[in-house]
This record gives sequence, C-alpha cells and structure tokens, in this order.
Amino acid sequence: MDDSLRQEMCGILRGTRTLLQEFQEMGVEGIPLSAAPVAKAAPEREPIGSGVESRETLDEIRADLGECRRCPLAEKRQKIVFGHGNPQARLVFVGEAPGREEDIQGLPFVGEAGQLLDRILFAMGLGREDVYICNVGKCRPPGNRDPLPEEVAACEPFLKRQLAAIRPRLLVALGRCAAQTLLRDRTPISRLRGQWREYQGIPLMPTYHPAYLLRNPNGKKDVWEDMKKVMRRLREEASE
Repeated sequence: MDDSLRQEMCGILRGTRTLLQEFQEMGVEGIPLSAAPVAKAAPEREPIGSGVESRETLDEIRADLGECRRCPLAEKRQKIVFGHGNPQARLVFVGEAPGREEDIQGLPFVGEAGQLLDRILFAMGLGREDVYICNVGKCRPPGNRDPLPEEVAACEPFLKRQLAAIRPRLLVALGRCAAQTLLRDRTPISRLRGQWREYQGIPLMPTYHPAYLLRNPNGKKDVWEDMKKVMRRLREEASE
C-alpha cells in the first residue's frame, strides 16, 4: 500500500471514529436505512401559513432581494446568504444569521457548526439535498452579534416568502436568537426547546444551535431528543 493511499485510509478511519463518538454523545442508537419523507409527495396541496398566496419561486424571491441594501448590514457584508437546499423540502431549518464562513461563501451553515449540523442530519437519515436551510437574517452582523430589530424587520418578509414558496410541513429553529425572534417570545431556549410551537401556521421545533453544542457537548442529547420528535412527526405527516 503506497503512502498516499495509507494516509487517505487513516483519514477515513479518523473521520469515522469522530462520527461514532459524536453519535455516542448524542445518544443515537441507530441510523435510519432510508431517508425520512421530507420531499413533497403532493405538490398540489394548499400553501401553509402566512397568507402570502403567491406561488413565486425561490429564484424569483432571490432576484427581488437583489444586492439588498435595506439595512446597514449591507455596508460590511461580503455576500448575502439567502438559503440553500431542496426547494420542495418538508423540513426547513432556520438559524439566526450568517457567520464568518457563511459571509465568505454565501451559503448557510458551512463553518464548524454547519459540519455538526450535517452530522445531525446524517443521524436523521438525511442530507442537505433533502432539507432547506436558511437564516432569519441574510447578512452577517458585525462580530456575530444578534440581529437588531430593524435588521430582522428588513429580512423577515423574505423568510416568509421563502416559506410560502417551499411550503414545508415542519420548521426547526436553531438557537436562542432564531427561536425567540420567530416566536416573539423571550423565554430562554432551554425552556423553549423540545416543545412544538408555530410560525406562520407551520409547526416549529426550537432546539439548541450547533455552535452552542460545540461549546456545550452535553446539549447534544437534548437536540437528538428534539430531532426524534421531528422525525416522528414527519412520519406521521407522510402517513396521512
């Protein structure tokens, strides 16, 4: 075996070991052999939520957003982070706002927290191609601070339009800022998480942000319990 192949195999083994350790921390007991039913089975179903009846596409919404300068965040951002994933997903993950790596690449959850989200999706039997991932805010706030009310006010109409276009069955709010902003509820995320709520008429599960889990690994089991509730509800939705 030559050195390059040996190094590649060692890298795969290290990655597998890390993944198994992550699953152990989360309390994952098994990986689904097939993906949960997250893509639309019935395109003709009625729109859910906001009362925004437009059947515009995500591409049309992105074009309308343009090189947005609706709030001061435009002055220092590098790229708008609109969202990414399956435009017909039944499950949408909503974070708070882009971080440094997201600002550079223009894609949501691509840093270390995004890699953890990928592992959570994998444990659910899903990939990014099965779900849609976006944020309450489309531009990075300085120093990764929480978005200000006027910044949320500028961005939230586009989030509502995204959801009206996708028409998901379920939402997951990732972290305190996203959950409190969407729910208009200042209850701590430790008390919001794990309890079904609604946003724009769509069932919403608040849970911890992956970045929080990187600092507090003990929260991974709580997130996995929340994701099991999400998977259970997806199965119930599919069987109706």
